Amino acid sequence: MKRCAAVAAAALCVPLLLASLDADAGRVYRWKDRYGVNQYVDQPPAASDAPASAVEARHYASPASVQVSMRLEADAGGYKVWADNRLHAPVEVSLRLKRGAVVATPALPARSVVPARGSLLLVHLVRREGSDRGDFELLLDALPGDPAARHADYAYRIPFDRAKVQVDQGPGGSFSHADAENLHALDFALPEGTPILAARAGVVVQVQSGFEQSGVQDDYGGLANHIRILHQDGSMALYAHLQPDGVQVHPGQRVAKGQLIGQSGNTGLSTAPHLHFVVQVNRGMHLVSVPVRIAAPLGELRFPEPPAAAGSTRQPL
Repeated sequence: MKRCAAVAAAALCVPLLLASLDADAGRVYRWKDRYGVNQYVDQPPAASDAPASAVEARHYASPASVQVSMRLEADAGGYKVWADNRLHAPVEVSLRLKRGAVVATPALPARSVVPARGSLLLVHLVRREGSDRGDFELLLDALPGDPAARHADYAYRIPFDRAKVQVDQGPGGSFSHADAENLHALDFALPEGTPILAARAGVVVQVQSGFEQSGVQDDYGGLANHIRILHQDGSMALYAHLQPDGVQVHPGQRVAKGQLIGQSGNTGLSTAPHLHFVVQVNRGMHLVSVPVRIAAPLGELRFPEPPAAAGSTRQPL
């Protein structure tokens, strides 16, 4: 996603290409009062004001708030370029020049890791000698996770309490598990509303809960309601396709293994109710899934090693 912010002092256009976005979501209730006038409130009306059958509840999502942003600070005839990270996880950023005549120290493109809830000075910019143009454009790409993290061997618990465990799509599945990001993902068939439990302790990094639709449309990819949790070793678990309002945790919250975090659903790129569970690490501005061991009621789940994702090479996990 690209955002453009103008810096008035120098009339700069600074587009931000962001991979780390969050959206606030909720419900609005619509009903007609005794005079036939539509009323919109954020809480269900009292039964004396409107019968339940006459109240329509709708989800809304506010514009996504930027979780990693670029900040320019005038300094000694140039600019200091900062990255501000509001996520509760480290973020790798890549800064590059799209247009303009400037000299950067260090040179662009430049990559850095911004600590959780922290800021980092990326580069110092000055106008190139002999150039009469002062405008320039920068692009900032951001991805959660530290590329230096290494996934430790760990026995995850199954992320729900059900005697029957049904995997509809396993590692390397042709429908949506063939790319590096989801190569080792598991799709557990679950009725909507099934309590989802944390498979491992960690810190909640991102949540999305206001999306209602499901289907196989390309534009539904990445829109599923989800929870991302950062583990102690720097890996991150993604729990996806949760039901609308099915998130029970918030960013920054620490959760214990086995703690209730949400309810399963059927949102986003999905053909049936299920939970998409995958553990990922950042491998240089790319999320890569890792194989995991999962303890189920009848023993540890085991799956054959999938072929490498198309266009990828094996890397240390």
